Amino acid sequence: MKKQHLPLAREGYPFIFFCAFAALLCALLGLTAATFIGLLLTTFVTWFFRDPSRVIPDDPAAIVCPADGRVIIIKEMDDDRFLKGRVLKISIFMNIFNVHVNRIPCLGRVERILFKPGKFYSADNEKAALHNEYCAVTLATPSGIRYCVVQVAGLIARRIVCRAEPGDTIAAGRRYGLIRFGSRVDLYLPPDTKVEVQLRQKVRSGETILAHLSPDK
Repeated sequence: MKKQHLPLAREGYPFIFFCAFAALLCALLGLTAATFIGLLLTTFVTWFFRDPSRVIPDDPAAIVCPADGRVIIIKEMDDDRFLKGRVLKISIFMNIFNVHVNRIPCLGRVERILFKPGKFYSADNEKAALHNEYCAVTLATPSGIRYCVVQVAGLIARRIVCRAEPGDTIAAGRRYGLIRFGSRVDLYLPPDTKVEVQLRQKVRSGETILAHLSPDK
C-alpha cells in the first residue's frame, strides 16, 4: 500500500517553518536542550495544523459538523445578532488537540460575513459567545433556509481564518477556515431542526451529522 502524506492546512506552514528554522539554528549553535525543544515544537505545530480528508455524508437535509470537538450546548434561544429570531443553537468546543480546520455544515450561498474583534475568554465559557472575537458566516440553502456558523476565538486562540466570501456557494463539508490553538464553533439553525447528537458527545468535522433540517421546508 502506498504511504500517504499527512495533509496540512496552508495557514500552518509559516509556524512550522519558523519552529523548524529555530531548531536548526539551535543545532548549529550546539544548544542541545534548545534544539530538542525546537524539534518538539515543530512536531506539535505540524500535528496541530493537520487537515485530514473526511467522508462527507450524502444527505442534502443533513447539518454536518463544522468542527472536531465536543458538543457543549444544545438549546433553543432568541438570537438578536445573526438570524434575528428564535433559533436552535449547537456549540462545539475544540481543545488544542483537535483538528482545527472548519467545514461548511450545509450547502448554501454566503449572504453575509460579520467579523467582530473582542476578548479571549475560555471558549467553553458562555461569556465567550457574547464577548469573544468571532467571525459569523450567514448562509441560505437552495430552499431558502437561513443558518449561521460562527467561529469564536478562545483563551489561547488569537487568529480566526475565514476564506468564505459573500456570494460564494459552498457545498456541505467543504473547508472554509480555521481557528488557531483552541476555540469553538457555534451553529444557529431554525428552531424546528431535528437534533441528532447529545451534549458532551465527541464529533468530527465533515462527518458527524449534528441535525436534519425540517422536511417541510
